[in-house]
Amino acid sequence: MALSTKPIATKDRSNLIPFSSRLREGRALAQDVCVANLPADCINLGQGYMNFPPPQWVTAAAEEALRAVAPNHYSHPRGRIRLREALKGFYDPLFHRSLDVESEILVTSGANEGQYSVFTAFLEHGDEVIMFEPFFDQYLPSVTFNGGKPIYVPLHPPGGTQKGKDSSNDWTIDFDELRRAITPRTKMIIVNTPHNPVGKVFRKSELEVIAALAEEFNLLVMSDEVYDCLVFDGKEHVRIANLPGMWDRTVTVGSAGKAFAATGWRVGWLIGPPSIIQPTLAATTRIVFCTNSPLQEAAAAGLEQARERKFFETQRDEYAERRAVLTDTFDKLGLRYTMPEGSYFILLDISNVEFPEDYPFPPSVLGRGRDFRACWFIALEVGVSSIPVSEFYCEDHANIGEAYARFAFCKDLATLRKAAERFQKLKKYIK
Repeated sequence: MALSTKPIATKDRSNLIPFSSRLREGRALAQDVCVANLPADCINLGQGYMNFPPPQWVTAAAEEALRAVAPNHYSHPRGRIRLREALKGFYDPLFHRSLDVESEILVTSGANEGQYSVFTAFLEHGDEVIMFEPFFDQYLPSVTFNGGKPIYVPLHPPGGTQKGKDSSNDWTIDFDELRRAITPRTKMIIVNTPHNPVGKVFRKSELEVIAALAEEFNLLVMSDEVYDCLVFDGKEHVRIANLPGMWDRTVTVGSAGKAFAATGWRVGWLIGPPSIIQPTLAATTRIVFCTNSPLQEAAAAGLEQARERKFFETQRDEYAERRAVLTDTFDKLGLRYTMPEGSYFILLDISNVEFPEDYPFPPSVLGRGRDFRACWFIALEVGVSSIPVSEFYCEDHANIGEAYARFAFCKDLATLRKAAERFQKLKKYIK
């Protein structure tokens, strides 16, 4: 039978197959607020990626691996043994235990894929996951794509309207509010310390209350500690897995991208008991099978040499200098901001930045929080981009974030100093 060559009717065929509702529920279709339609010469302090290379001795290890045979082929789904041994050597003293490289360490394709695999391994449809707001934006789709229901508990910002700086530690948890958020369907709680975007380093006393609730209600704790190497001002990074009874219910997330300024490598890891790691291995094996091999070798070299080279101590000092470029600028402008004790983000209070209501904002900004318009205005008029912080909240709590813009200082000093010069243009818009 001859196939028909008659033209198909001209009705709209652009959306013949409906996409999954999980994309909408997880806000996965939202337009990227980072750089969409911004001028090419705008300094990008919105996205949390570095504009400087990894250490030369780490990239040299990557080059060496690329010239070998085995590292150019599949690694074991658990991760290459050299990296798992390096993780054991680095983290044994930090977790105060001898980690088993076969059952308690899992290499993943970036921290995000590792987290996703935990959700896949443990969430049943309708299980609830508690997230502190503002939250890293990947948590939401990762939870909803796996059938989970996010439950939001906001960190409460410091009150008052005085100018100057607040500490990230001034963002606090209402523990009665946290307890009320727990229901019979609650399965997990995500703890992110040091925190993105607030920069909060959770105190031991705070983690002890969270740990007690996890024990009382039998919750799995995902501790996102990808910024554990960036804690400033002598503050202590406390690992919730080290608190009494918490090892058995906690998975700790780490990242070579954050550790070695190599975010494009997509090498992360999970550390936890076999009861969490083994089911997660089953999930990650089906999602990606394994993580790229040569860059695992490079990450291993980084961890093997980090202590001898005092790499993380030096890197922390360099980031503190970068942080100071922005905070000094905000001090001179008289703007209020949150001084981060960890990570590489600063929240700037933009509630006093005035802009014309009839400014030519794009449709992607209109109808969203005031911070979206303020960030767009600053990007175009000052030439420095940021992230509107209400993006990291649910709709019911978005008003908390509307006062802030997130600026990343994981950039070289020259870029940050250029941004500081541009910020002087902001003076005439501050009421």
